[in-house]
Amino acid sequence: MISLQKICLAFFCSLPLILGAQADLYLPNQPIEGPGGSTYRHESVTIHDFADKADGYWLYEPAAPRPAEAPVIVFMHGYGAYNPMIYGAWIKHLVRKGNVVIFPRYQKNLTSPSPKHFVRNTQKGIHDALVRLDTGQHVRPLVDHLSIIGHSYGGVIAANLAVNATDLELPPVDALMLCAPGTGPFKGGLLKNYEEMPAKVKLLILVNDRDRVVGDRIGKRIFRTATQVKNRNLLHQFKDKRDGVGLSAGHNECYAPDEDFDSGVRNVSTRRALRVGKTNALDYYGYWKLADALLEFARADQYAEFAFGDTAEQRFLGYWSDGKPVRPLAVELPPGQPMATRQAGVKKR
Repeated sequence: MISLQKICLAFFCSLPLILGAQADLYLPNQPIEGPGGSTYRHESVTIHDFADKADGYWLYEPAAPRPAEAPVIVFMHGYGAYNPMIYGAWIKHLVRKGNVVIFPRYQKNLTSPSPKHFVRNTQKGIHDALVRLDTGQHVRPLVDHLSIIGHSYGGVIAANLAVNATDLELPPVDALMLCAPGTGPFKGGLLKNYEEMPAKVKLLILVNDRDRVVGDRIGKRIFRTATQVKNRNLLHQFKDKRDGVGLSAGHNECYAPDEDFDSGVRNVSTRRALRVGKTNALDYYGYWKLADALLEFARADQYAEFAFGDTAEQRFLGYWSDGKPVRPLAVELPPGQPMATRQAGVKKR
């Protein structure tokens, strides 16, 4: 088990040496070990493009070395953000950790199809990707369960899939991470409540304090109505800027552009990502850390204290270069669940 102290030590060891006068403030680099860290099993990613239609998909497989089999993550983009480049650094991180990633397109463009078709388009893309993976020409998928990460509208679709996996003839969902889930003025794929989400799902919902696009209303609805799901936390992220640098807390904080994943699409979402997207401490110690820990907890009952329970490890977002902590996440637990305890593995501090 990787302790918080070891992660802090890895962070400080990774800082560049500062010679002479004190350097300007900066945020922490990616840690070496633990969830969100830069220790990888694979050196590269094999990319397959089957996304010419609205129900198509991109497929990303670990390589160098290529494994015989790997677990599967479905990565759901936000409205209009169907160029995988927008999330490319996060996708690369997940694949190099040893996962196959399916990236369903679900939209042809910004106006077609209507949102009522998003869930079915996604279902077909996932189904077709799993069939292709199982042909013997690809890394064999381990599909007893699916893990899903979704941003914005993709988060709403992901929650729908978790509730309706059986009806959609998909593997059951074991791990579900929703980043700023919301639909704006649309309703396609949105459920009135999430009471039927299976109890075995491990659910993290991360909302941003200054989200002016969808706010936190749907994230709160999913958290409060998915009452069968005992392993669920709602996390709040806040702005932390000093001397003009630091973390914002808007709707697109999980953007992590990487041109290796560029499909060539240029629309308002792609241009926005190229303008505002960055990979920083909120990725390493927030989104990537939480996702890595969630996946390992769901699969192997490890890293629970990094994913759940309002623990120091879960809230931690690293240190500024002067040693001051980055403003941590705030965590909301299910009613009646005491802080810093878990029925599934986190011990009392």
